[in-house]
Amino acid sequence: MDIPDPHLKQAIISALQDYINFLGDDPDTQTQLVIDEKSDRYLLIELGWQSDRRIYDTLIHLDIINHKGWIQQDGTEDGIASELVALGIPKQQIVLGFKSEQRRRITEFALS
Repeated sequence: MDIPDPHLKQAIISALQDYINFLGDDPDTQTQLVIDEKSDRYLLIELGWQSDRRIYDTLIHLDIINHKGWIQQDGTEDGIASELVALGIPKQQIVLGFKSEQRRRITEFALS
């Protein structure tokens, strides 16, 4: 059973906001939530400076494709997929897009 896109979008945004709150304030770097609702693309990026080293990283990137949440990048320790499941998104509606199709076959999540 697919969760309607508005609930999936809300869950994605809520999970990303939770990560922003968890990471907290850092005077040298910013964590930004980038939302492209037209393309159903959601990114959590980190940018700033540490001494003379530039920081720019996509921590999390999710897309909604065919009513499923595709995790394109997951730089978290515990995994954004578990956060989405905790927010009521079924595993069959989450695709671990950062894994090869062969690796996705052996997970509990959707193949595509």
